[in-house]
Amino acid sequence: MNILFDLDGTLTNPREGILKCLRHALHKLGIPPPSYGILPENIGPPLEAIFQNLLPEQDANTIQQAVKIYRECYSVSGMYENEVYPHIPEILAELKCRGARLYIATSKPASIARKVSDNFGLTEYFSAVFGAGPGGELAAKPELLSHILSAEFLKKGETAMVGDRKYDVLGARTNGILAVGALWGFGSREELAAAGADLICPQPQDLSALPETLRRNGG
Repeated sequence: MNILFDLDGTLTNPREGILKCLRHALHKLGIPPPSYGILPENIGPPLEAIFQNLLPEQDANTIQQAVKIYRECYSVSGMYENEVYPHIPEILAELKCRGARLYIATSKPASIARKVSDNFGLTEYFSAVFGAGPGGELAAKPELLSHILSAEFLKKGETAMVGDRKYDVLGARTNGILAVGALWGFGSREELAAAGADLICPQPQDLSALPETLRRNGG
């Protein structure tokens, strides 16, 4: 059996670092933040989508400048202003012990994801870390998950995707794998259900049921 995990909002809580770097990018461009502030809902989508949401009146060049400034900030300090959610290491260890192959599947650059995973001692649990390429390729979850399934020769009936936002659920459903919503992250139950999550787990310990669920599904 195979279980793919989103990173931000699923394995770690990156709120402080991400919001700080979003504010930094807007400040460097001389653009005031929205009147309602930068909300946690902006954690999860690809960066281009986040800045398009924050800066709907700006052109594509400004969006790309914002992304570049954000990444510079995040790679220096933002990625370390982060913390692992409670019980995540224990549940990863349990799943691995029960024979599951675990993967990180994130829209952030793969190089950054590996540094975050290394920094918080999570890499040992995973068979591989997958993320976007240096040019932004594979940032969209449907394409990323399709790539992982192909590269690792994973059978769809034996594979689940765990994530906290609709993008994770939609990516899983597009690829015909089990879509599991993580309610301890940044997406609401309503968001995950509307996207079509097969399961919604209120807390990390609920993931213990995944191996049996995958077996019942034919894995």
